[in-house]
Amino acid sequence: MASRTANFTIDAHDPRAQVAWWAQVLDDFEPDGEDTDDEAELRGPAGRWLIFIRVPDRKTVKNRMHICLRPVDRSRDDEIERLLGLGATVVNDLRAGDEGWAVLADPEGNEFCVLSTRADEAGIARA
Repeated sequence: MASRTANFTIDAHDPRAQVAWWAQVLDDFEPDGEDTDDEAELRGPAGRWLIFIRVPDRKTVKNRMHICLRPVDRSRDDEIERLLGLGATVVNDLRAGDEGWAVLADPEGNEFCVLSTRADEAGIARA
């Protein structure tokens, strides 16, 4: 038997603010409601969690691990625009037409990728 992920833990300067931001980004995770100043959690599908733990230092170097997002109800480019409107920033734009992805950062600088949707990959236009 192999292992399954239980949670991903992310260092944060302000765990509650990170949970509030990521709750707007992810449609399959929601705040747990038992946050403290030192730890805040998003509950996801199948008993998985994103846990933000307070650390005293701000992020200064590239993540060693990151989340990759695939939009479910809009194109990659539309999702990138939505996330930029929520306060994400572009780290590296690797889009070339309908191919590629963009590396963004959340408000605390944690990198994540936005991939194309399956419809984008198939060349199917979304209404």
